[in-house]
Amino acid sequence: MTEKQVARIKVGQFGVGIIGIKELMEEMAEDYANKDNKEIQEHMLEQLGKSNYIPSGAREEYGIAFLREFRKFMGQPYEEESTGEMEIKILGPGCPQCDQLEKIIMELLAELNLPAGLEHVRDMKEIARYRIMSTPALLINGKVMAKGNVPSKDKIRKWVTEAAAQTATK
Repeated sequence: MTEKQVARIKVGQFGVGIIGIKELMEEMAEDYANKDNKEIQEHMLEQLGKSNYIPSGAREEYGIAFLREFRKFMGQPYEEESTGEMEIKILGPGCPQCDQLEKIIMELLAELNLPAGLEHVRDMKEIARYRIMSTPALLINGKVMAKGNVPSKDKIRKWVTEAAAQTATK
């Protein structure tokens, strides 16, 4: 038996590691692509509940998160969960440039005392889903700000500050 991967997904306002979600989505792709949301959620909750702890009081949030991840995996429309804070993603396999970009972002967030979700997506299949072929890439609140290079710290500071102001007014 092959070992299942652990993927980090957002459940409510928390990042949670889920064992086997990618493998389950691959298995479900053909049979569940056109099923209704409730059926997908129930199947994923049942299957993933076998190897993951899903608190009974959070089943609904997990179901929503699983459905979102499945729709995203299938390239279907999905609703991104808004956390009310800025979301920053770095796309890159973990090369020195990618790691440098991540370090700059973390320094700026600390320096500016800004709350933000920061995720470094290293999986090439996941990066390909964004249809961005040049790494590192920087996304702030879903908008591609840079790709193929590491922008200056001042430019990133400007983008982060503007995004924080926009997020605060939503």
